[in-house]
Amino acid sequence: MSDRTASTESASLPLLLVLISLLSQYIGAAAAKGLFPSVGAEGVTALRIGLSALLLAAWWRPWRRWPDRRQLPTLLGYGLGLGAMNLAIYHAIARIPIGIAIAIEVTGPLMVALIGSRRPRDFAWVALAIIGLALLAPIDAAEAGLDPLGVLYAVGAALCWALYILFGKRASAMPGGDSVAWGLLIASTFTIPVGLAHTGAALFTPTVLLIGLAVAILSSVVPYSLEMRALRTLPSHVFGLALSASPAVAALIGFVILDEQLSRTQWIAILCIVCASAGNVVAKGRTYRSA
Repeated sequence: MSDRTASTESASLPLLLVLISLLSQYIGAAAAKGLFPSVGAEGVTALRIGLSALLLAAWWRPWRRWPDRRQLPTLLGYGLGLGAMNLAIYHAIARIPIGIAIAIEVTGPLMVALIGSRRPRDFAWVALAIIGLALLAPIDAAEAGLDPLGVLYAVGAALCWALYILFGKRASAMPGGDSVAWGLLIASTFTIPVGLAHTGAALFTPTVLLIGLAVAILSSVVPYSLEMRALRTLPSHVFGLALSASPAVAALIGFVILDEQLSRTQWIAILCIVCASAGNVVAKGRTYRSA
């Protein structure tokens, strides 16, 4: 195998991991939407974070490699951002369509991408993605028939996602899946009490627990582990723009599983976001191969 081929494969593998993580995450989000009438956004968040934390702690046993004091602020920021992001986006999805909620949420990675951009063509891809987001999420939420509180929750999720990327990049230096396991354990310290206070004993019914386990695996265990692996190789701004494909993935999952129909304008907007992500990734891939 030539050095050029090996370099291309090493650059494309993290991006493939991000794509798989997105598919898994939004299949899990579609499953979670069915639990909102029973336990609410708080209950679903508690199940997703709590069960994910247990699964990953049992698998990685992070306490065998206790983090040092210098890593604690990073892990704390990562865990708080992770838990708040999940809580906010579930509240948003409960009030507005999943595709629009994710379109607003993805502005978090876009902010990270803009901070990391240096060349004019990087800003061109960001501009194209912003056009797509503008078409998906009109400025006047009331006129578009959107719940303003749902839009506000989506904006909060965007801010938390930006923190997740920034702190996750630093936490990814930890061995194995320790950073994800610690992050979920930290997130569970406040999401579980909030879920229990809102839902009570309904959280422990067999059907709810079974669906919650599926949501935890699909929406947290698989994607966060894959994303942490990708973050070790990808710069934060490249990772952020790759994640800007999230509205497209969410819309496709919503169409297939939830039968959510999209307008022509919304599909054009999704195409803009996909092209922006693909164009930036290709440009960065050339940089990796020429390095």
